[in-house]
Amino acid sequence: MSDQQLRKEAHDLDVTVWVGKKGVDAVVEETADQLDDAKLVKVKFLRAARGGSTTDELAAELADAVDAELVETRGNTAVLH
Repeated sequence: MSDQQLRKEAHDLDVTVWVGKKGVDAVVEETADQLDDAKLVKVKFLRAARGGSTTDELAAELADAVDAELVETRGNTAVLH
């Protein structure tokens, strides 16, 4: 499946993982569980999580931690596959 098709599917998805001040480590297990059940997971990075990092950096870190592909980031939201 192409990234373009995945992005199109992700467009209508609701955010199901929120990353807050506890950071990426706090949501690794939850994100991995959701990826087991669903093809795509939409993650929102709250301001408290970002600190000095960009959403792109945090999304890449989370994707690595759960062995997923980062499909896209848009604003403070990322889609993992």
